[in-house]
Amino acid sequence: MKRKVIAFDLDDTLAESKSAITDRMSELLGLLLEKFEICVISGGKFEQFEKQLLSNLNVEPEKFKRLHIMPTCGTRYFRFDSQKNNWQVVYAEDFTPAQTKIIIKALNQAAEILGYLEKKTWGDVIEDRGSQITFSALGQEAPVAAKEKWDPTGEKKQRIRNLVAELIPQFEVRTGGKTSVDVTKIGIDKAYGMQKLLDVLSIKKKDVVFIGDRLSEGGNDYPVKAMGIDCMEISRWQETALVVEAILKMA
Repeated sequence: MKRKVIAFDLDDTLAESKSAITDRMSELLGLLLEKFEICVISGGKFEQFEKQLLSNLNVEPEKFKRLHIMPTCGTRYFRFDSQKNNWQVVYAEDFTPAQTKIIIKALNQAAEILGYLEKKTWGDVIEDRGSQITFSALGQEAPVAAKEKWDPTGEKKQRIRNLVAELIPQFEVRTGGKTSVDVTKIGIDKAYGMQKLLDVLSIKKKDVVFIGDRLSEGGNDYPVKAMGIDCMEISRWQETALVVEAILKMA
């Protein structure tokens, strides 16, 4: 079946966590943009996409019109405006100040109750991303090795997620990256973002394939699978590179 859109998670799918894509991945994405629309949807804010993806994606500017950027798990959507030569917000499902205060209080409370307020951290532990608030146990800039050591099985972040969900049932709470928990509005997750993309492009679910590393139930990629889009689960960006090479050969 001929696909029209190849969609990706970012961290641990296109690049190492919080790291820039490699030259190899940049080249592969450039080739992919010649044949497909590409969507990248992840929990980070737009500035993280700039740092990890856009500033290292060495392609001709006209190819950006086929690239769809969805930060904070699809709660925001950016398209490139060739006339203005920059990225423009299509929509943003932002929290009110009151909602933000409630969420931050619940995240801090859960981490304290569970004993997960760490003394040594790298960067902000709680980050307000406008349409998503993220708790990262070791901080936003923690090295990958430290994250993997802190929660190798994912049990700790799952406990945080479960307790936060009990404290603020009026919001959507999901596990995110290696040590993170993401909070959005109810019904606003990666499936929401992907449905928005289907509507904008006037395409069907069968026209899309999604590649991500957290497709098991409870993971932040799972909503895409649950909505019926064909998905491929990988565990690191090197596997994604092999998948993209195979797609290019078949295209």
